[in-house]
Amino acid sequence: MSSSQVPAGANPKIKEMITSLDDDKIDMLAATSVLQQQATDIRTQHVNWQSYYQSQMISQEDHKFITAFDVSDSAAREKLLKTDRNQCARTFLNLLGHVSKDQTLQYILILIDDMLQEDRTRVEIFHEYAARTKESVWGPFLNLLNRQDGFITNMTARIIAKIACWAQTPMERSDLNFYLAWLKDQLKVQNNEYIQSVGRCLQMMLRIDEYRFAFVSVDGISTLLSVLSGRVNFQVQYQLIFCLWVLTFNPLLAEKMNKFNVIPFLADILSDSVKEKVTRIILAVFRNLIEKPEDSQVSKEHCIAMVQCKVLKQLTILEQRKYDDEDVSSDVEFLTEKLQSSVQDLSSFDEYATEVKSGRLEWSPVHKSKFWRENAQRLNEKNYELLRILVHLLETSKDALVLSVASFDIGEYVRHYPRGKHVIEQLGGKQLVMQLLAHEDPNVRYEALLAVQKLMVHNWEYLGKQLEKEQSGDSKAAPPISGKS
Repeated sequence: MSSSQVPAGANPKIKEMITSLDDDKIDMLAATSVLQQQATDIRTQHVNWQSYYQSQMISQEDHKFITAFDVSDSAAREKLLKTDRNQCARTFLNLLGHVSKDQTLQYILILIDDMLQEDRTRVEIFHEYAARTKESVWGPFLNLLNRQDGFITNMTARIIAKIACWAQTPMERSDLNFYLAWLKDQLKVQNNEYIQSVGRCLQMMLRIDEYRFAFVSVDGISTLLSVLSGRVNFQVQYQLIFCLWVLTFNPLLAEKMNKFNVIPFLADILSDSVKEKVTRIILAVFRNLIEKPEDSQVSKEHCIAMVQCKVLKQLTILEQRKYDDEDVSSDVEFLTEKLQSSVQDLSSFDEYATEVKSGRLEWSPVHKSKFWRENAQRLNEKNYELLRILVHLLETSKDALVLSVASFDIGEYVRHYPRGKHVIEQLGGKQLVMQLLAHEDPNVRYEALLAVQKLMVHNWEYLGKQLEKEQSGDSKAAPPISGKS
């Protein structure tokens, strides 16, 4: 692997971990077990190349090359590739384009994959041929992704990943987007027996910075989280979180990552995880989310989000365990120090803002009258950002606790901020609260009723005072509301 493909700042243990992906020495059988087992069986089913030649399905040149190449002697193959590189690419691409039988295609793909696995520099054979013929190196492979046979599509995807990652020439953007979108869609296929193979392709691709941004552009992060939120085994968990981890080595992506609620997702998995490899990779993601952003404010927000998601409690539990990997203990120590430091600097408003942005509202200490007396007006900041989130939660959340707390908070905002009723009405919150009066959960109905009462009482309680303030040009009046978002 070239040094540019190892994320900058990775410690030696982590560099070894990433390099091992290329060497296929660690987790290879587990990561692609179905594909590997099937490949082992298919290798024993030799193809009668003579019959293909006699029926004029392949040319004399292709027949001559493939019969010389399809031998168990690796030294003989190496000699052949040194003297006839151009014919190698031509023959394999001709076979992929003209052979229609699934079993034969499966065998051809294994020959190509084994050839590349023996020596990764052989990926250049295809690029040299494509440059000489002025054809796309990717077309013949991408076309195979449309086949119905799962082994063919996933072995092809594996070969594409190797050519894309091991060659000097990067994958062109349109082909790259097509390939990454295909991988993303495969992750979403229900009960996909090849999902670990798909994950491995992504683990390889996302080590390369250019490919990371392309993956994000096809909504890749949301897809990873969607799959992680379902029932997947620990191996798939590890692979997909590994993908998130390598993404966070890019500072820009590390800054944007929690906009997808990555921290709450991973905090939940961390609390349930019983596998050290899964724990290790989650801690590594959290560390990057603090270390990699160039904006210190973003790092601070990530720390607060982790505190809000009870990561400190998990770290306390992890501190009591012994680990085979010393990096786990190092990350636990680092994160504990950073999160404890952020707690000391945390204002109640910071804590409240983090909770709201996480979408995981609960009856935490900030939901008290004292907080609202001191901070109600601050919800007008950033074009009512936090109020908009609360209103959005009222409209979209299915969680009774979230709906109860959001209703309470809106009522308190209205009670403690004179123009609150007007603001909430403009944001569409009043109608949503009133709809919750018919909610099936009694706690939601109760909090919605209290909020509605505060919205109504506000008309009388503050009407006279507000008229006086507006006439005197109160400097603390709410800013104008610019379009709903």
